[in-house]
This record gives sequence, structure tokens and C-alpha cells, in this order.
Amino acid sequence: MAVLSHRPSPDAAVLEIGAEPASVRQWMRAVWGHRAVLWVLARKDFQVRYKRASLGVLWAVAVPLLQATVLAIVFSHIVKVPTKVPFAPFVFAGTVAWSYFSLATPIAATSIVDGVGLTDKVWFPRALLVIVPCLANLVGFGVSAVALLVIGPLLDAPLTPWFLVLLPATLLMTAFTVALGLVVSALHVKFRDVKFLIAAALIAWFYLTPVVYPQSAVGHLGPWLDFNPMTGVVDLFHLAVLGPFEHWHRAVIVTGVVTVALFVAGVEMHRRYDRLFVDLL
Repeated sequence: MAVLSHRPSPDAAVLEIGAEPASVRQWMRAVWGHRAVLWVLARKDFQVRYKRASLGVLWAVAVPLLQATVLAIVFSHIVKVPTKVPFAPFVFAGTVAWSYFSLATPIAATSIVDGVGLTDKVWFPRALLVIVPCLANLVGFGVSAVALLVIGPLLDAPLTPWFLVLLPATLLMTAFTVALGLVVSALHVKFRDVKFLIAAALIAWFYLTPVVYPQSAVGHLGPWLDFNPMTGVVDLFHLAVLGPFEHWHRAVIVTGVVTVALFVAGVEMHRRYDRLFVDLL
């Protein structure tokens, strides 16, 4: 456990690294006590990302909208995926959720190693570095979500009270991304191949997630997609834009269970090894 103490000579606060890891309560208290650092880093990350960009945060809308347009054209006119719902808003809703996840996850995965220049100078729980990109990307995501609500009715997806599901959908998406980031960032400190595995996994993961096709389009394989934790997230976004559909509950439950499991594992890994990360960086 890293604690601040005062030695009689010199009379200055120093950081002492104990042999035993902090308890869960001590670790959580340290994370909460450094929340101001989290907000400062998240604000800086957001400002740097769009610095000197002419369109600024509007790129957060332009990129997923362009991606959704291309995917909608390909899968509706070339591949011709069968679907009973308006295809364009279906794809756009899934793309908005996936864009956030695919942008934040690789940055979170390498955040501890990439932030070594900062953590060498001042101590704070390195888990904060994992949360930073997840928070910073929420700004761009928020703009995309508003655009989704505006564009949806223009694409034959009228606004209904189900749009309120966007709030729990966003919370679940963010929680899952943070939980996964905590685990893979700790692994990346020791195994530098993790960032390459994440990049490769995201490519396959996209096509295993019903972003551009409904689960019914893959026949008997559709129910198995419920065990993909991103299916529950994407299903909630589809629910918010297109209204209720069959069998979305199981995927959301699976995502919730996986998120809790990853969060517990991630907290335990950071609690035990945070003080040792510096020896591996």
C-alpha cells in the first residue's frame, strides 16, 4: 500500500511502498481521493484529441455516420442482409456504440505503459489512467448519440419513449469498457503483446457483434451471440432507437454479469500489483 508519511528529517512528505498490497477499501479510497486528477487528465485528453481540428468534436459524429452509411449500403444493397426493421438507423445505432468501445478500449489497454512518464513523477492509482480515455470519449459519444436521435426519425425510426433506454445503455457500455480496460491494462504491463491481441480481437469482435445484421439473419447461430458481452450493449442501443424486439433480455444480463466479473478481477489485479507496476515499466 502506498502511503504518505512524515519523517523527522527531512521534514517532508515522502512516498513509502509497503510490502503488502492495499485492502480493497484502502485502494478504493485512494482512487476516490485522486478524482480531481482523473478530471484534469480526462479534460486534457479530450482537448488534445481535437486540438487544431477544424470540425473539432463534430468528427465524433462524422466518422461513425460515414462508417454507418458505408456499412448500410454494403449490407443492404450488396450483401442484402434480411431484416424487418429500418436498416439504416439499425446500423447507425450499433455503430455509435461500437465506435466508442473500439476507440476507448485500445487506449485504455496501453494507458499504464503509455503513462509511465507521468506516474514516475507523482503517485496516484494507475487505474485512473485506464478510466481517462473512457471518460474523454464520452464527450464525442454524447454528440453522436444526439445526432442519432435527430437522424433516426429521418430514417424511418420515429422517436418513442424507448429512447430513454439510451441512459442505461450508455452506463452499461462505459462500465464494460472500464472493466475490460482494468484487466487488459494490468496484463499489458507484463505482456506487451496484449495491445496487438486487442487490435486483432476488435476486428473479429466487430463481425461477431450484431452491429450491421440482426441476430435472426444468422439463423441458429443467433442465440449464441448473446454470450458476446457487446451484444447486450448494442441491443440496448437498438432498443432505444427501434423499440422492443424479442430476446434482448438475455444478452443484457450476460453483459452485466461479465462486466461485474471483469470489474472485480480488474480491481483485484490493480490492488495487488499497482505498487509493482513501476518495476515492469
